Amino acid sequence: LVVVVERAGNTALEEVVMALRCHKHLGIDTSIDSKLLTSTSRMVASMMNMPVQANKAIVGRNAFAHSSGIHQDGVLKNRESYEIIDPVDVGLDESVIALTARSGRAALSHRLDLLGFKLEQAELDEVYAKFLDLADKKKDIRDDDLLYLVGATTGEKITKRIKLKYLQILTGTLIPTATVILKIGGNERTATRTGSPSAVKAIKTLINETVQITEFLIQAMNKGSDDVGRVHVQVRCGQMLVHGFSANTDVVKAAVEAFVDALNLLNATEKAE
Repeated sequence: LVVVVERAGNTALEEVVMALRCHKHLGIDTSIDSKLLTSTSRMVASMMNMPVQANKAIVGRNAFAHSSGIHQDGVLKNRESYEIIDPVDVGLDESVIALTARSGRAALSHRLDLLGFKLEQAELDEVYAKFLDLADKKKDIRDDDLLYLVGATTGEKITKRIKLKYLQILTGTLIPTATVILKIGGNERTATRTGSPSAVKAIKTLINETVQITEFLIQAMNKGSDDVGRVHVQVRCGQMLVHGFSANTDVVKAAVEAFVDALNLLNATEKAE
């Protein structure tokens, strides 16, 4: 007598439970509390030091995640368009609308609504353009990124006299050299300076004002992340003291943008006085 035994591994508990739950016509139910599936899976993964693969059905982090613009719009209009299982039934709060370069305006608007921002169509278009630019540089856009993008867009409602049009910086083992083109009013001005900080020196030459950077701070936009840097500068001109901000995947460019932002605030303050 020859007995052939094939071992194919254990059947995935969560898949069996939810398959039977979705096909009620079979008349079979496990009586398992499906809302504990996700938390149980994460607990076992933590205890075994074996992460669950992202595309694992039911409990994988991408099981209820949507990054395609078409999918996101469909899910927002009717969840059942792409989800036969309600994520709440497996212990999740909601579907994950992952904001990436493939996301559309509907997904962006939905996320901004959750953050408390109700934008007009023109404002949404401006934020979306900047969103796409940032999404091309980093994989995922987070809430802190959106807060910055909305703040930068609404901030542009204040007329900015000085705009950074071009920036090139050479550094390393060479003598630092920067070329800057600013649009001041309706005119463009160019300057090249060496030394450190070369870009700041070039800008000071173009604005013909005596300004001093009294504080300079770089922070990660998101805790534990270094893909986007937020720069804060404090600038003094005579008795006036203003703060400039910017954020960019290139922290050097962010630093220059923050300095220009502070200069625009100085200009606006002078006019107000």
